[in-house]
Amino acid sequence: MKKACCSKYAGVAPAGLAVLLATTCLTAGPALAAEANASASGGTTVIGEVVVTATKRSENLQSVPMSITAIDTRKLEELHVTEFQDYVKFLPAVTFQTFAPSQNTIYIRGVSDGGNANHSGPQPSVGTYLDEQPITTINGALDVHIYDIARVEVLEGPQGTLYGASSEAGTVRIITNKPSTAGFSGAFDVTGNWVDHGGEGYVLEGFVNVPITNNIAVRLVAFDEYDAGYIDNVFGTRPYPTAGSVINNADRVKNNFNDVQTYGGRAALKIDLNENWTITPTVMAQDQRANGFYGFNPAVGDLQVNRFQPDSQHDRWYQAGLTINGKIGRFDLTYAGGYFHRWLDTLTDYTDYSVAYDAASGYGAYWTDSNGIPLANPSQEIIGRDRFEKGSNELRIASPATDRFRIIAGLFQERQTHWIIQDYVVQGFGAADVFGTGLVPLAVPGWPQTLWLTDQNRIDRDEAAFGEASFDITPQLTITGGIRYYHYDNSLYGFYGYSENFDNFFGTNTGFGQQGQNCEPGKSFRDAPCVNLDKDTKASGETHKVNLTYRFDPTKLVYFTYATGYRPGGVNRNGGGLIPPYQADTLSSYELGWKTSWLDHSLNFNGAFYDEEWSNFQFAYLGINSLTIVQNAPSARILGVESSVEWRVTSGFTVSAAGSYNDAELTADFCTDANGNVIHGACGTNPVLAPKGQQLAFTPKFKGNITARYTFPVMGWDGHVQASVVYQTARLPAVFSADNANLGTMPGYATVDLSLGAEHDKSSVELFVKNAFDERGQVDRFTPCTTSVCAPGYPGVPPAVYVIPTQPLTIGLRLGQKF
Repeated sequence: MKKACCSKYAGVAPAGLAVLLATTCLTAGPALAAEANASASGGTTVIGEVVVTATKRSENLQSVPMSITAIDTRKLEELHVTEFQDYVKFLPAVTFQTFAPSQNTIYIRGVSDGGNANHSGPQPSVGTYLDEQPITTINGALDVHIYDIARVEVLEGPQGTLYGASSEAGTVRIITNKPSTAGFSGAFDVTGNWVDHGGEGYVLEGFVNVPITNNIAVRLVAFDEYDAGYIDNVFGTRPYPTAGSVINNADRVKNNFNDVQTYGGRAALKIDLNENWTITPTVMAQDQRANGFYGFNPAVGDLQVNRFQPDSQHDRWYQAGLTINGKIGRFDLTYAGGYFHRWLDTLTDYTDYSVAYDAASGYGAYWTDSNGIPLANPSQEIIGRDRFEKGSNELRIASPATDRFRIIAGLFQERQTHWIIQDYVVQGFGAADVFGTGLVPLAVPGWPQTLWLTDQNRIDRDEAAFGEASFDITPQLTITGGIRYYHYDNSLYGFYGYSENFDNFFGTNTGFGQQGQNCEPGKSFRDAPCVNLDKDTKASGETHKVNLTYRFDPTKLVYFTYATGYRPGGVNRNGGGLIPPYQADTLSSYELGWKTSWLDHSLNFNGAFYDEEWSNFQFAYLGINSLTIVQNAPSARILGVESSVEWRVTSGFTVSAAGSYNDAELTADFCTDANGNVIHGACGTNPVLAPKGQQLAFTPKFKGNITARYTFPVMGWDGHVQASVVYQTARLPAVFSADNANLGTMPGYATVDLSLGAEHDKSSVELFVKNAFDERGQVDRFTPCTTSVCAPGYPGVPPAVYVIPTQPLTIGLRLGQKF
């Protein structure tokens, strides 16, 4: 078997890595490595080599002096990974919050503010890449269907030198299998599954690799996945005291109403112009239709909710990429360009908000029809339309990896736009008799029945120049230094808020403003009634990296890394311009790690200790009129350790484990003044919203997993059994103490996955069980509005606290055929 390109220090050490829960309970940014094929290698116990490109070079994972988790093709299949949540649970350093499919916010090593992922809020702290192209969006990480994927790489810690803005805490890279001119190949897989408390689903997948000539090949992938629902929308009622009415959801009662249909494909073309130059254009497209709501309300029942208006999501996108690899003399030249387009249409029931504010403050008294008759059902619903575009270009040059002194240098440019419509509709809404002054139209002009409108365009621009150099001081000792100079320019333009009449009567100053004072003369935007938002913020800076690596021999190394990362600043939407733009935040990391292979390469033991200082981190919270405000909060610190172990005990028995411990805390009291501005320093007489030492949101103290796999011959087939356990401790859903008190803690939980199967020639069959004991783990916990209003509950109104659960017990059967 041809050996992949490795570092010169890999020597005789073919090595891989697995996401493994070390029995020491120390946890690392691990890597799930493929098993070597025992029958093909004569019963070897050598762990198969995994090649990664995290450093912009192809290197053996075990020789790269940084924390990387790499789940390769075979391991992805063994763990039955088809979507985002499937692989994230096997990444000890990674946590996330989610509201629906493809609306996921990723956190690495506890760098988490627990924000609300608002469309006008901060960029993510974790960058996401599809091959060489960034696909990070403000609305969170895409739920890319995982099939025919070479590996999922996770780079823990700041990646500011080579990866830039949204890689402050780390980077997730989805690397696809590339076309090959070596010969024709293909496969298809068919999976059927049943979800406890729910229905039946399926997955259909296939690919073909076709050499067209001796220097041109194409690879085509297609998939169709149906995920059965398991949340029931049960009958419920809600009173509106001010209208004297009670509504019900009888017309929307439905079992298993949160089903998802995802289909799409990928096409890649590889053209070898000559022995030095290769062009690889690719395109991937995905269409996902999700129905219902993905959380349940414990006050209503297990896996049950009361929803009164439609909930749905239609998410489709495509990513086109072009990679050119070549040589200029001894130097490797790479160009990577990409264009990404996403359409997202959503419908969201906002009845909880309407009912809570009516009960708390007589919300419904002002909503009447055009004749002034109070509405019997003043519930709101949100009609959302999001349109994303992203273009990126990177050009870099690298000297030979075998040189004693070697460099990588490049230029990067990215521009992403996000057109946002959030239309808050009250059916039948027309006017109101406000304080007995007579009927006054309150809907946003040009938008009948619209109470609140967001119609704006966001543009985020990022340019950078970067370089990294390594020098072998001795054959064992290497020093690396890197710097990235960046410039960002981010803006918001358009309209947000209420109508002018609403502002005049209620003094909200959010929208037109009283007497239209917020509207800017002579400006317009699409269908917005006026322009009250035209803001921009820009800045420049730099990030750094220094690494010192010592290799005891070709199979063992230790390293120390100092690295920094950043997240760009942005614009605050606020009436009257009282709150300034928020500034970039920074993360500084000090990491001491090791990568070792033992017992003739049958045991890999890796790990790292780290101290990460998060300065002036961007924090999003609800201000006046429940409008998201972002400010630079006091600093936080994460002390952690991670470790991974993979041991191929015999040619047929492998145990892998990994875990991560993070002590992520605020380093100062968190408080604001009377105007909502964050205080940097002593709080004085201002109330402490979160005390020094407060655990950061969505960060378990410990998260880990362990997997055991045994292969054996059975009736001429290669059989196997596998068991995996994933565990994490309790987490908080917010930073502020009051929010945590209102929401409650997300308790720790463990899930167990089991599988039994066999392979023969090119055929395979496997029976698998996910979440075998139907553990109701809590992935997220939230309310649809300010927790002090929505969380308490009122007479006839249960607390509006929702839990996003782990998927219930799922049993599946997969049949596969390669050719």
